[in-house]
Amino acid sequence: MNKIAIMGAMEEEITPLLQYFTDINKVEFADNIYYEAKYNNIDVVIAYSKIGKVFSTLTATTMIEKFGCDTLLFSGVAGGINPELKIGDLIVANQLTQHDLDITAFGHPFGYVPGGAVFVKTDEKLKNIALEVAKQNNIKIIEGTIATGDQFVADEKRKQFIYDTFKADALEMEGSSVAVVCDALDVPCLIIRAISDTADMDAGFNFDEFLETSAKKSAEFLIQIIKTLI
Repeated sequence: MNKIAIMGAMEEEITPLLQYFTDINKVEFADNIYYEAKYNNIDVVIAYSKIGKVFSTLTATTMIEKFGCDTLLFSGVAGGINPELKIGDLIVANQLTQHDLDITAFGHPFGYVPGGAVFVKTDEKLKNIALEVAKQNNIKIIEGTIATGDQFVADEKRKQFIYDTFKADALEMEGSSVAVVCDALDVPCLIIRAISDTADMDAGFNFDEFLETSAKKSAEFLIQIIKTLI
């Protein structure tokens, strides 16, 4: 392992991570900022992609091809559609799918494109490390399927469709595209999400407050994972 990429979708998701590093080198490229640093003897590149599959694809590819990252860790928030998931729970993806990819008019299943697959797997070793780190630190986490799409899904019928079609546990807007890039370029990846909203969420829920708290917890969790990788 030579260099680890750490990604989030929003600036708020990487800000607490940067506090773990000193002597950060900022590189501006392709209308984004990449933060180069070291953790012990491991080179690290940190960036937020902006929201959506296009930006996350661009950022993941850049981190691998331009910066030479050979492992990618992605952390952020997601909506829970598995009724067992509650706000604040963590999910680590064992597979991801694009719920808004639809060429069923040509006889293909939802989420499938010729030359691809409905589901893309994440790295088994990294997933197991994340599960073990969570266990050692008494952090609740489940493994499951994450569905990605370029839309914030608020409609309950649409959520039910995604749950029924893909047996998905959580919804977000970047993970599957990152996993596709990593799979194609043979780079191990880990996708972790904190659940930010559920069907039965409290009406008084403050998303901005949750995002800040979740980002801090996720940063701490990712640092523990990196310690395991060293």
